[in-house]
Amino acid sequence: MMGRRKVRPVSTIALKVGQGADVRNHPYPQRSPVLGLIFGGTQVLVTTSANDHVTLDDVEFARSLAREAAMFAGAVERMFHGLPNGLRVAGR
Repeated sequence: MMGRRKVRPVSTIALKVGQGADVRNHPYPQRSPVLGLIFGGTQVLVTTSANDHVTLDDVEFARSLAREAAMFAGAVERMFHGLPNGLRVAGR
């Protein structure tokens, strides 16, 4: 199996979280789920390539997203408590 290609991003969008930022999983019985990331008036929706079919690549992406989100949460918590995160704590 080939897996996902490694492509360098051609652009980056930075959405800063703050009060009112939210994330929601929207499961549906007859179509693939949608993950909504809400940043004030901007909403980013993450779903599979086809709304009625899920592939192994989709499952692998969802697992990778969950793994990276868990590591992101851990790094944010460590910075909040002033603990080193293996690299450095910003501003310390």
